[in-house]
Amino acid sequence: MDAPHDLPPLIGQSPAFLEVMELTSRAAPLERPVLVIGERGTGKELIAQRLHFLSGRWDKPLVKVNCAALPETLLETELFGHEAGAFTGAARRRAGRFERADGGSLFMDEIANASPAAQEKILRIVEYGELERVGSSATLHVDVRVIAATNVDLPAEAEAGAFRHDLLDRLSFEVITVPPLRARREDIPVLADHFGRAMARELGWPAFPGFSERAMADLLGYPWPGNVREIKNVAERAVYRWADEETSIDAIPFDPFASPFRPAAGTPSGAAAPAKAAPAPASLDLRTELGRTERRLLEDALGAARFNQRVAARRLGLSYDQLRNRLRKHGLLERR
Repeated sequence: MDAPHDLPPLIGQSPAFLEVMELTSRAAPLERPVLVIGERGTGKELIAQRLHFLSGRWDKPLVKVNCAALPETLLETELFGHEAGAFTGAARRRAGRFERADGGSLFMDEIANASPAAQEKILRIVEYGELERVGSSATLHVDVRVIAATNVDLPAEAEAGAFRHDLLDRLSFEVITVPPLRARREDIPVLADHFGRAMARELGWPAFPGFSERAMADLLGYPWPGNVREIKNVAERAVYRWADEETSIDAIPFDPFASPFRPAAGTPSGAAAPAKAAPAPASLDLRTELGRTERRLLEDALGAARFNQRVAARRLGLSYDQLRNRLRKHGLLERR
């Protein structure tokens, strides 16, 4: 039986990325649980899809559940189902996600958020393929491959008593750790070009002009705390906001909230922040006051640019070297 050709898109060419792809391909055919670990936005769900579609279960259901998105009581009924009358509002029997995934795979995102009671039941399913619906004592048998994901240190959680050691042992037959984007910088131009081209097509542009050298330097110098999900948004926003479809994109709006009119933190909606009268100084040293103002502007620009110095320089109307000189003058270079 042939596997499908429409595998989920995973884009990259860096050694760290290719190593993860190779490990995923090796683990996919095995009838074993897999634990996928990585920061937010790294593509853990895409790895889970690849594990499923490259396995012998590819033509069976791939069911997904986010354990962090459901309260504890609802998570158990979602996973294991319930009988009619099991609790107030349970008017009829309902199959859980494990039953719906029978024969296929269940992707459990944010598994560290599962309650101890749910963890115990998950362990029983992984070990024996047995479950009981909420409100029932009848044992059901399911054949489900569990693919779990988390962005926390599960061994540390287990040591702290927040996660079951035995469940961690069962889930970690293979552990695939997805590298953050800052560890695969060779992939930044590839990803930016891919997402930029897709947005240009969506906008109906005749061709994608690409990113300028300066824009690409900004992309490469950014820390990407939101990883691939963030670069997708940033690249698409840069294309969408660029007015000339025939010239290379030269501005990268990293922060969509950046605005001189952004409300101050803690200011009530619709109300102006109360003005605070500063006490008049006994004497005014113009040089000192100008220095304080310059330092504050530098700090504000760095913060708004998430400490990307090239972006901060453009915000202030300075060259990169001019900004560096001023940062050095105020002792701000040592911060980063």
